[in-house]
Amino acid sequence: MNQKKPLAVVKVGGDILLDDGQRIGLVRNILGLLGDSWHVVVLHGGGPQISAMQSRLGITPRKVAGRRITSDDDLEVVKQVLCGQINVDLVSIMQAQGVNAFGCHGASGKIIGAQRREPTIVSGGGTDPIDFGEVGDVTTINTQLVACLLDTGVVPVLASIGINDRGDIFNINADTTVVQMAKQMTAQLLIFVTGIGGIYRNIDDPQSRFAHLDVTEAREYIDRGIIMGGMIPKVEEALSLLQSGIDTVAIVDAKDAQAFMSIAQGKTDYGTLIRVLPS
Repeated sequence: MNQKKPLAVVKVGGDILLDDGQRIGLVRNILGLLGDSWHVVVLHGGGPQISAMQSRLGITPRKVAGRRITSDDDLEVVKQVLCGQINVDLVSIMQAQGVNAFGCHGASGKIIGAQRREPTIVSGGGTDPIDFGEVGDVTTINTQLVACLLDTGVVPVLASIGINDRGDIFNINADTTVVQMAKQMTAQLLIFVTGIGGIYRNIDDPQSRFAHLDVTEAREYIDRGIIMGGMIPKVEEALSLLQSGIDTVAIVDAKDAQAFMSIAQGKTDYGTLIRVLPS
């Protein structure tokens, strides 16, 4: 990969892709990074769309403590919706706006190597180990292939599934995958695009946004319950990345087309930046 270009890895949740303003803003933000000579990799989820399709098919989505259990039937829906509908629709929107997006998934070229998750006890899931079915954990990232794609001038747009050496496919949480991608690709910037668009002292008060947090502050706010719910795993993953050498992790929405470039320049006008303070 061209080492002169910094790398931004962007994670987009399925809820974001249901919002017209967020979708168009996402593409314009990516265009801004590309225009400033960044490489960009996009990983996307699709929880709401998968659940909606399951309901249409008469399948009841099953979750434990917010974590999806994936049966064989569920996995078929994941492959059809995540790797098909969502990936194709996102790529087509990006192409229409001038981003040369390359749609693929973790099994393509074994970009995301994975193994089946063993039954495990999870917070909020009781005292017994939970078998999550066809859910995987990332074991490898094919960094050479991703780098080759970037060097051709495309933006890889990855659906978050994984594959093992036997060809078994696993559903993988996109937050987990994007962290491994950023770490193993030595990205300079990891962006979580969320509808909330940042971390707030009071979620009902837009003025209470934390413009930036350092590692100590982030841990303190988790312990005090200021950072809570689904934001906790994102922040915890951010902290682990900062310890691995990633410069900045940002949580932001994409509606303003200047957001990503502002973050890349170290500004705090949008979202919440989590970073290591200079010593």
